[in-house]
Amino acid sequence: MLCELKINNLALIEQLHLDFCDNSEAHGLVVMTGETGAGKSIMLRAIHLLTGGRASFDWIRSGEEGCVVEALFEIAPGNLSLLAALEKQGVDHDGTLVLKRVISSRGRSRMYINGSPATVKMAAELGMNLLNVASQHDHQQLLQPHFHLDFLDTIGETWELRLQFGEKFSIWKEARAVLQDLQEKDREKEQRKDFLQYQVKEIRDIDPIPGEDETLAAEKKKLKSAEALITISKNVHSLFAGSLLDGLTQIRMDMAQAAELDADVEELAAELAGYSFQAEDIVIKLRNYRDSLNTDPYRLDSVNERLNDLQTLKRKYGATLEDVIVFCRDAEEQLQQIEDLDQEILEKERELGQLEKELCSLAALLSEKRQSTAENLEQTMEKELTTLAFNQSGLDVRFTDHDCDIEAMSVSGWDRVEFFFSANPGEPSRPLAKVASGGELSRLMLAFKCLLAKKDMVETVIFDEVDAGIGGEAAEAVARKIQELAGHHQVICITHLPQIAARGTTHFLVAKGVEDGRTQSNICLLDDENRLHEVSRMLAGESVTEQTRAWAGKLLENGKGVL
Repeated sequence: MLCELKINNLALIEQLHLDFCDNSEAHGLVVMTGETGAGKSIMLRAIHLLTGGRASFDWIRSGEEGCVVEALFEIAPGNLSLLAALEKQGVDHDGTLVLKRVISSRGRSRMYINGSPATVKMAAELGMNLLNVASQHDHQQLLQPHFHLDFLDTIGETWELRLQFGEKFSIWKEARAVLQDLQEKDREKEQRKDFLQYQVKEIRDIDPIPGEDETLAAEKKKLKSAEALITISKNVHSLFAGSLLDGLTQIRMDMAQAAELDADVEELAAELAGYSFQAEDIVIKLRNYRDSLNTDPYRLDSVNERLNDLQTLKRKYGATLEDVIVFCRDAEEQLQQIEDLDQEILEKERELGQLEKELCSLAALLSEKRQSTAENLEQTMEKELTTLAFNQSGLDVRFTDHDCDIEAMSVSGWDRVEFFFSANPGEPSRPLAKVASGGELSRLMLAFKCLLAKKDMVETVIFDEVDAGIGGEAAEAVARKIQELAGHHQVICITHLPQIAARGTTHFLVAKGVEDGRTQSNICLLDDENRLHEVSRMLAGESVTEQTRAWAGKLLENGKGVL
């Protein structure tokens, strides 16, 4: 349950510390009243921030650097969902839980759980297990049929089965998409097969070798220049092999004789002899190179043809011959996949068929549980609505006819549900959006919330002006219903109804005033005398009389009944 709430610099509140435990029973009804615009909704903003809601930096009190909201909760030992969430998040606790949100005017937002940094997602998960907030706008969900199935699954506790179905449905959708892709390929496979076979054959017939085009290009250049190369090599060989080589030979012989006469020239003679022998080797190489050259037009044509073939492959299949070879391997793999396609389609059809059987089975089970829940809900709501000043009215849960049509299913199953309602005896049931007034919707939502509160482990329920559009006998009935709920839950109710305010075990007044030239909202705990004054104001506004005070006193006296 919510024990303490601290707020600093949030909207019109400069500083606030509310203690819900010292002034109320473990379960009880805490009421908050005040003039319209006094700032009652600021507490809801604080709860919104603490449970992972989106922060608006406009909420920071004007002129301040930031705002801080903090709440202390006591953890009920029986709240297994909350304890599981705490264990999952690794949050240590001693039976209490502190949530803290810090918002900076510089655009930063920080969340803390029991003093440790946390994410808003973590806070949101814990918030779902700590409290339930019902605002005056929630009843609008009853006007939208797509929310009705959510209500039914929540009341019937079939969300786990629904999520299980949703997971299976997602697997089926993915498998169906794969099968459709395979079937599309199957329709195109013959054309694709012929095309791939042509590509592979073209590449394999030419049979390129990596780097072959570069080698052939060099050879082509050499063949085109063969006559010039022959002429050059003959001239060079002639010059080298003639007088130049004879001269070097004579020099070698002369220097050898000089070395015999003078030891000082032995090294020079040896060096010149080396040049002479190297020249003889060069002459041999020149002769071999000259003899290797020929003008072979047939070879040149062959090289040109091969290069053209290779260039064609590169133009079609890749920038390099290596890319062409990789393309060929990929095409061969695709051909093999085409060969295996029939078997793959068969296997995927079997898999999809099995998934469809499982989906139909789960959908049928889910639908059966929902219809059972709907029957119980209709009976239970009849009793609940009777206590909320509905005479001979009832809720009718209608299912759209269906069968096991996979295409008609959605992630929530095959059920399409809509709530019908008849508020007056003798009138047929019609969709809620067409028959229910604002006050009727508020009472219907309250009935739903009471049913849900009895089922879940959440200890704290907050009502934010859910009494909108209600008065007279209906107001008294709503007050009794909220008081009944407070018998087994901590209920915090922001209200304008004196009938509800009078039944509170703790009563806070929200008031707006001016302090030091600035508007500020304050919340104070009322004693018996001030509570009588506030209930009187709620009854008659500024026109309070002794009769009004007597009426207020009677309401307060009646509201002291045991919860």
